[in-house]
Amino acid sequence: MNFLPHAILLALCSVMAAPLWADEQAPELTGCAAKRQGIVNQIELAKSQGNQDQQAGLETALNEVTTHCTDASLRKERENKVLEAKHEVSRRQEDLEKAMKKGDPERINKRKDKLAASRKELQEAVEELDK
Repeated sequence: MNFLPHAILLALCSVMAAPLWADEQAPELTGCAAKRQGIVNQIELAKSQGNQDQQAGLETALNEVTTHCTDASLRKERENKVLEAKHEVSRRQEDLEKAMKKGDPERINKRKDKLAASRKELQEAVEELDK
């Protein structure tokens, strides 16, 4: 006799939780699809702010991405960016080593800061690979 209210409560909870499950199961966009969606989001923001010049530029960018972007070309572009960032880190490391040999503390600190910035750019480029 007491079973019916529990069954109704369980059914109600299941129905209310379904939208939450749908959000969790939605696949995250990657590659060109993610790039297009990012531009669409920026267009909506520009529209909401009444920035017609920015909106026009973004619509041009969206058209270019839609026409020319392939996941393979985007991946290659991102791989090249990682490679360039690795070279930059290596160059900055060499600069730091030279500064350390000379022993100038001010120069050493500047080179350390530049190396840290280059490493950060490399990390960001590596993270971009899988987007």
